Amino acid sequence: MEDLESSTDLLVVGHFALDHIYKNGKFIGKFLGGPPTYVSLAAVKLGVKVSVLSKVGWNFKSEYVKYLISNGIELPFLKQVGDSETTRFELRYSADWKRWLRLKAVAPSIKLEDLPKHLKVKAVHVAPIVNEIQPNLVRKLRESSEILSIDPQGFVRNFDKEGNVSLKKWQDFNLMKLVEVFKSSLGEIRMITERKKLEVAMKQISDFGAKVVIVTLGAQGSILLSEDNFYKIPAASSRVIRDVTGAGDSYIGGFLAEYIRGKDAVWCACVGSAAASFVVEELGSSGFGDKEKVYQRAKEVYEKVSVKRN
Repeated sequence: MEDLESSTDLLVVGHFALDHIYKNGKFIGKFLGGPPTYVSLAAVKLGVKVSVLSKVGWNFKSEYVKYLISNGIELPFLKQVGDSETTRFELRYSADWKRWLRLKAVAPSIKLEDLPKHLKVKAVHVAPIVNEIQPNLVRKLRESSEILSIDPQGFVRNFDKEGNVSLKKWQDFNLMKLVEVFKSSLGEIRMITERKKLEVAMKQISDFGAKVVIVTLGAQGSILLSEDNFYKIPAASSRVIRDVTGAGDSYIGGFLAEYIRGKDAVWCACVGSAAASFVVEELGSSGFGDKEKVYQRAKEVYEKVSVKRN
């Protein structure tokens, strides 16, 4: 494994996925997905240099690699395992975008030995989707970066024999103490903290040491906890909603792009909201607005932010 240049701003760690998407029972199409796709594209569009650490299988087409590289994502640490499949999901949405998720195939886990030597980056975003990232790897990543961000979705997922996805209890509090930026859904943070009240759950994550805690709420926007204050971040307005897949990953990609630059967390969250609003306008990962358009929507969101001070 070769060294990773320290000029990289953001390293995204987790599985790419091949998403087979259905809406109201109708097949929409197969798209390249997973956090490395959506997080990376959102950050790159905002001028951040991004690399990915991931594993894929034999069916990860060369056209996917060309697409990612042509969009500015660096892939020197993408490992293709010839006798395995790429992680694959079936996503079924109802008319109101309620989602049913089924796992169809899993790529090999990402292990400590897959980590580049002498890694040094500004930020690492850890984003498992099938529990593919080992805890000792996360600890090593923290030593190698200034900022560790995590989306724990893959750690709290349970899969039955048919691959149907549900939430399970996950409480690696030693790992949580390493995190600076935490982002999850409402269901996930409740599962981790065993607290139903959102503010109590977010405060518990903050007490582990996270400087920023974000909970995304879909069309209701998101809640941000930063410097002991809770902020309600509205969802940015989209022209149309064609596919909500990847919205949360695009949010954290936009957030981290600004956070790495030392911007205020509230502004970063507004940029995240804006980034998410563009990706839902198109199918798959084709709908990312350019930098100025994202900032314009972020400014509109910023004007509507409300705060609850403790």
